[in-house]
Amino acid sequence: MGGTAESRVAHHDRITLTGLRARGYHGVFEAEKRDGQEFTTDVVVHLDAAPAAAGDDLAHTVNYAQVADTVLRVITGESLDLIETVADRIARALLAEQPVATAVEVTVHKPHAPIEADFADVAVSVYRSRP
Repeated sequence: MGGTAESRVAHHDRITLTGLRARGYHGVFEAEKRDGQEFTTDVVVHLDAAPAAAGDDLAHTVNYAQVADTVLRVITGESLDLIETVADRIARALLAEQPVATAVEVTVHKPHAPIEADFADVAVSVYRSRP
């Protein structure tokens, strides 16, 4: 019947990468696309880390260096109008490239958004999971 008690336990593990910075060319204004600006990204990858922990094996977890590479590829890649689109593309790429990820949360910060007000940050967060 059903394996050990440990194998029946639901795991809600996370790997978090915060404050990843890169220059991107995203925004609806011509100057944003031409001059670019710094974007900061936070990523939370949801997974079951128990197999990796049990075997001390990177092959059974998420490689956070690869996560960083994916984020940087999207941020520095194609110019997009909306940071909603940037966040969605990062999330979908991570799910495609990290097979042990069950879901991802991605927050893209645009602290230098062209807003006529004193503010600290503008950010969009998305959550995507496997069907």
